[in-house]
Amino acid sequence: MLKRILEPEVMDTWEDAVEYDAMDHEEVNTAFARRALELGPPSGLVLDGGTGTARIPILMVQENPNLQIIGIDLSNNMLKVGETNINDVGLAGSISLHLVDAKDLPYPDNHFDMVISNSLIHHVPDPMPFLREINRVVKANAAILIRDLIRPEHQKAVDMLVKKYAADCTHRQRKLFQDSLMAAFTIEEVEGMLLESGIRGAQVVQSSDRHWSIERKWYKELKKDFPLFPKGSVPTKGE
Repeated sequence: MLKRILEPEVMDTWEDAVEYDAMDHEEVNTAFARRALELGPPSGLVLDGGTGTARIPILMVQENPNLQIIGIDLSNNMLKVGETNINDVGLAGSISLHLVDAKDLPYPDNHFDMVISNSLIHHVPDPMPFLREINRVVKANAAILIRDLIRPEHQKAVDMLVKKYAADCTHRQRKLFQDSLMAAFTIEEVEGMLLESGIRGAQVVQSSDRHWSIERKWYKELKKDFPLFPKGSVPTKGE
């Protein structure tokens, strides 16, 4: 198994932000937004941790205008590009962006109807503070969707994924993708973190050949005695 190699926690240069926004994330972002809408409430307040350039909140609000989304990030330049993207589609009344550390949220307990996060976890040296903060700020019946890359077992698998999904990208974009794969977690590591976080009623799934997801569906009424994991949601070793 490849060892995890950390990426910078913040992609904060203007070049990073523009390069990231220019990468073809449409398929991945659309799939994430669609799944978030399936899991989430018909209306309410959503927190997007590590929103980047706000592409996913835009997709979600375009599909469901009853959502209000707060997007947070540690990169000023990502947020600047995101503000431009939001204004370009006229959604400034539904999406707000803020420079906030996802590991130390300034929001009260039981505040959000849903928390989403796409491709943030691999940037964080220790994701546990973020996961515990999610558990604190979500309502008991709130939805959760956290998705990120899976760290491959060996270098050959990394090279294959880069070739499959970034062959037409620039050299810098391919390097960003490769570094992200190397900084990612395995599904087993994510299961351990979810268990430690105290988040109840969520499950870890492999959502593509390169992504894992932590998922919890929104419920209109609070389900009593949420299990730590839904029955059968955590695979046993070897499955």
